[in-house]
Amino acid sequence: MRPPNTPPARAVSTTTADDSEFRTLLDRLSDKATADYYNPFTTFDWPSAIPTDALWMSPELLSFHGTELMDELSPAQLQALSRWESINFYSLNVHGIRELLIEVTRRVHTSGFEVPSEFFHHFIGEENDHMWFFATFCLKYAGKIYPDKSVKLPVAPRDPDIENFLVFARILIFEQIVDHYNVQLAADGRLHPTVRHINRLHHQDESRHIAFGCRLVQLLWERLLQDGLDETVRDELRNYLGLYVTTSIESFYNPAVYRDAGLPDGFALRRRLLAHPARQAAHAKVLHKTTGFLNRIGVFDARH
Repeated sequence: MRPPNTPPARAVSTTTADDSEFRTLLDRLSDKATADYYNPFTTFDWPSAIPTDALWMSPELLSFHGTELMDELSPAQLQALSRWESINFYSLNVHGIRELLIEVTRRVHTSGFEVPSEFFHHFIGEENDHMWFFATFCLKYAGKIYPDKSVKLPVAPRDPDIENFLVFARILIFEQIVDHYNVQLAADGRLHPTVRHINRLHHQDESRHIAFGCRLVQLLWERLLQDGLDETVRDELRNYLGLYVTTSIESFYNPAVYRDAGLPDGFALRRRLLAHPARQAAHAKVLHKTTGFLNRIGVFDARH
């Protein structure tokens, strides 16, 4: 990737035959963002505590779900695991949002991004709010944010158009994975109202971000194809994004979570869970929309 302060030599222009359609989408999403606007600093009535003898995450979303290990947990262990996996989930959001804010801010009002820059302002403002309320939840109710342990995938310096595509593809993948959890957590009546509230608000905003991201990623990919994307580079991009998907899913298996939940040998647990067939099926469910979209536009193929 190019150095952070180096402007792109040739950003992907969205001023194409699809410009009118893209503008219409952006206008609709911007109007919706304005209509749905809320002040996060006054929206939340943070309780002094959230009971620890209750679920903080839906059992169906836990990393143990579907395995024999889940059946071996006592009620207290299940509650502890749900508490710390929820904190891990919100910590992942804090770190993921920080990265996407850096990348989107770097591109707002730059050559080639004239059309989406107005919507970028909504996007940046909303994501900053999301990072704040996820971090607040972690610090207020757990006293910490889990550190970022994500694997930084090496990418050789390449054409700025390819870099732009990879940036927004990563953002879209991240948002779609998170939204799968948000939807279920927001609807789960077993969870504390504050947990449901933050997930409901996040899904409300992310539904717009995902609609925008799908269209932008498709436009960026189509431009790469129009410019004659080499088949070798095309395979590299597929492999890179496939690895990004894998590492994103694996970040939900945090040995520190298992330690905090009082479960011994977290690293061995992580290896055992990641290899479990039931967890592979769960991953496919989480990634259904992501892999379906990337297959549909031709980024992935039958091998992914």
